Amino acid sequence: MPSSRPACHIIRNARLAAGLTASLALFACGGGGGGAGNPAFFVPPAQQPAAPAPAGPSSPSGESTVLMRVKPEAVGVNCTLGGARVEAGLDADNNHVLADSEVTSTQYICNATAAVDGLSTLVRMRAEPAGSNCAHGGSQVLAGKDLNRNDVLEDAEVTSSAYVCGGKPGATGAAGSNGRDSLLAFAAEAPGGTCAYGGQRVQSGLDLNANGVLDAAEVTATAYVCAAAPADTRWVSVTASSVQTESNTGYQANASAGVTLTLPPAPTVGDWIKVVGVGSGGWTIAQNAGQRIETRGLPGGTDLDWRSAAPTGSWSGLASSADATRLSAVSTSGELYTSSDSGANWVLRLTGQVWSGVASSSDGLALVAVTNGGAIFRSTDGGGTWSNDGSSRAWSAVASSADGSRLVATAYLGQIWTSSDGGSSWTARDSNRAWRAVASSADGRVLVAATNGAQLYVSTDYGVSWTPRASGQFWWSAAASADGSILYATADTGAIWVSTDSGTTWGVQSVNRDWRGIATSADGRYVVAATSGGRLYESSDSGQIWRATSDAGAWTAVASSADGVKVAVAKAGSVIQLGTRRTSTTLGTAGSISGGPQDSLELQYVGGGVFLPVGYVLANVAFVIR
Repeated sequence: MPSSRPACHIIRNARLAAGLTASLALFACGGGGGGAGNPAFFVPPAQQPAAPAPAGPSSPSGESTVLMRVKPEAVGVNCTLGGARVEAGLDADNNHVLADSEVTSTQYICNATAAVDGLSTLVRMRAEPAGSNCAHGGSQVLAGKDLNRNDVLEDAEVTSSAYVCGGKPGATGAAGSNGRDSLLAFAAEAPGGTCAYGGQRVQSGLDLNANGVLDAAEVTATAYVCAAAPADTRWVSVTASSVQTESNTGYQANASAGVTLTLPPAPTVGDWIKVVGVGSGGWTIAQNAGQRIETRGLPGGTDLDWRSAAPTGSWSGLASSADATRLSAVSTSGELYTSSDSGANWVLRLTGQVWSGVASSSDGLALVAVTNGGAIFRSTDGGGTWSNDGSSRAWSAVASSADGSRLVATAYLGQIWTSSDGGSSWTARDSNRAWRAVASSADGRVLVAATNGAQLYVSTDYGVSWTPRASGQFWWSAAASADGSILYATADTGAIWVSTDSGTTWGVQSVNRDWRGIATSADGRYVVAATSGGRLYESSDSGQIWRATSDAGAWTAVASSADGVKVAVAKAGSVIQLGTRRTSTTLGTAGSISGGPQDSLELQYVGGGVFLPVGYVLANVAFVIR
């Protein structure tokens, strides 16, 4: 930041020189340069010399130097919105450094709001005569914000003051030599480690050789007047095929064949880059070793990557533990499988039943499975051993609370049955209907049951009473968020319906398809739904927007982890598919993110090699994440 001030100032009063140096140092800490934020404070390694405190035997002249230092004050009890801490005290050991043990006064200059104000923080000192504040005289330290932006701390702007008092006068010493002038020298400070965006270097010291110039050997203290980050982005037009980016710079990708922009190799926390596609070729942001980009919240940033997992079956139901480590799968051809390693290996547990549904507790140990024309089967050890209730009904679906204690099962052309003791006993609820599906909140309080050709039915009292909701549809499947506030239901040859008020009202949020199974994350945000003869569809915004994923097939069942990152899906006559939702690019040089013409993205470095999206404009369908 170039300066219009003279390169060197001669100050005939040491007290004034110190006060001016301190004030400049404080001004540097937040002020000029068109900064976009509240002041940040830079404190040089050596504190500036300040006003001598009258009296005291600390130095041959009978005066002790008053030193000041300024540090950023984080959000906390002293400043609820952050600010600055001003410390002062006598230089008892005359080493020109304010040690912690020498601090005798502390003031806080706090930000008035969390929003940026662009105001500098100023400090000045003035002599304090002997009196009630300082028995033997001393210095008063004044601080405040530069409200009128004139670089002078006026009395009306002072919001805090403290005193650094001198000691009792010592014995009169021998006459000293004539004093020396104090000098200040100003020079431009290039952008770099000391001042990220440039500024001024302020040096001070005594004119020992009386030549009116502050020589290098006479410098005793250095302060920096640093410019804040520019408010406006510096844009660089890129027509080459690749470029190494710099922090805090915007890039216009202006090429027909695309531009690859590599992230800054050594960013500091808070650094950012912006990229906008100007040319027809789009752009790709490449990474250095150890870097990755978080992609949650970006279109295309949470797509699912799929892989196949044995075995093959006519799958009718899937269930997952909260972390997706334990999975269960049932088939209409008679098999019940479990996996305890996220689907890498599967163990056949039961055969010979026409399974219609399966449910799991959050830890994956309490399992319940139902059969069409048979009994309800339970396991408390993750599928190792099983027992059944001896019933014989056309069970169509089952759901479980997170702890496995509250269960609900539906019988086709029969009733709804609930259990509050993990399936040891059951109670019939509501009337005989063509029940096809059921879902439960984590505590079992909110339940939704779907019929084949009639309405949805909702209970908010653990299944004691049921209320018809929505319109008559050929409902197929249902899902619930952990708290039961968000409910989903799929309709065969219909749409996906969503409720955000625990089932009181429902709305259509998809086009008509042959919808089958559906599953959601615990917060209701991430959803995956299956179609018969079509593709899987996923949403990362609670069903507002749906995107096709995986291949086409006779999809039947879906299960999800609590965070929605891991998904298991099944299609009739095929292997189970396991999906992992992306949350970031691949770590290191293999990862990247790409956009097309008119797409733009702003990233900010948050540490640990991670860049976080802070803004985007998307003119195309989605970003491409690798």
